[in-house]
Amino acid sequence: MKIKNLLMVFVVMGVISCNTAQKDTNKEEEVTVIDENYDPEANLKELGIVLSTPSAPVANYVNAVRTGNLIFLAGKGPLKADGENITGKLGADLTIEEGYEAARITGINQLSVLKAELGNLNKVKRVVKVKGMVNATPDFTDHPKVINGYSDLMVAVFGEKGKHARAAIGMGSLPSNIAVEIDMVVEVED
Repeated sequence: MKIKNLLMVFVVMGVISCNTAQKDTNKEEEVTVIDENYDPEANLKELGIVLSTPSAPVANYVNAVRTGNLIFLAGKGPLKADGENITGKLGADLTIEEGYEAARITGINQLSVLKAELGNLNKVKRVVKVKGMVNATPDFTDHPKVINGYSDLMVAVFGEKGKHARAAIGMGSLPSNIAVEIDMVVEVED
């Protein structure tokens, strides 16, 4: 009888010990580390970038769709502050440097859409995916160097959280002969 009681005590102690360890583990999972240095809004100011009201879609679509904690941004082009697009083909009309600037301007336009959706860019958890389309001649092969204008901007604004998976591809043409069109997927805080 004493052995059974002793075994029972050990079993109960083991169960209590496991439950306590499980509760401690759950407490650790609930802790969220906040990077005090993460401030995309301040980075924009430091870069001298002023975001504008996003341009309206030119067809039957919306600028952004949120599902869960992901925002899918529609493709945007290099619409300058004066209302004109940067147009032309890389490899014929535009240099790599001009294409890089077109991609950077497109990035600013996308940030304007994102800010309109979120109210504050500090809510961005991660830039997940970027697809860059370059209006190029068939023999042009430096698409990544052009789309770097966009990628470099995302890293300048969001730091490590701005690094993303990416595609940089050439197109035979783009709407209104724009130099680039770029879309992206962003993860945001709930």
